[in-house]
Amino acid sequence: MKEYFKELLGYSHFYNLEVIKKFNDGDLHFMVPERAVKLLSHTLNAQKIWNNRMTANDEPVEVWEDIAVENMENSEMENFESTMAILETEDLDRIFKFKNSKGEQFQNSVRDVIFHIINHSTYHRGQIATEFRNQGIDPIVSDFVYYKLDKY
Repeated sequence: MKEYFKELLGYSHFYNLEVIKKFNDGDLHFMVPERAVKLLSHTLNAQKIWNNRMTANDEPVEVWEDIAVENMENSEMENFESTMAILETEDLDRIFKFKNSKGEQFQNSVRDVIFHIINHSTYHRGQIATEFRNQGIDPIVSDFVYYKLDKY
């Protein structure tokens, strides 16, 4: 299971970086929809929040805080490395407690949260693709099956 999660995290990481590259594609940054930047910022912030929760790190992170486009790659790299380290060292069945942004207490397994991180990122990349299309920009094709095409 851990190997499969590593592959899925690699897929998600690869396409997050591709979206970030697209944000920085020449003069395209003048056209990138503000909502697309906000959605990727949210995705990156949310992953950091979940990483922090799984490691009992209480560093405050605002889930909808904007990340400057020029800082997104570093944020993505840090998130990926942190999540991969968690995957390497944690028992996927470990249940941990956390508080949400409203202070309500919950618990979940490491396995479910890692799946959530991957799924959440995929969901928002789809929204970003729609924002790009609406702006007349060709979106990144980020389907998992295409990621796998060159692996066989």
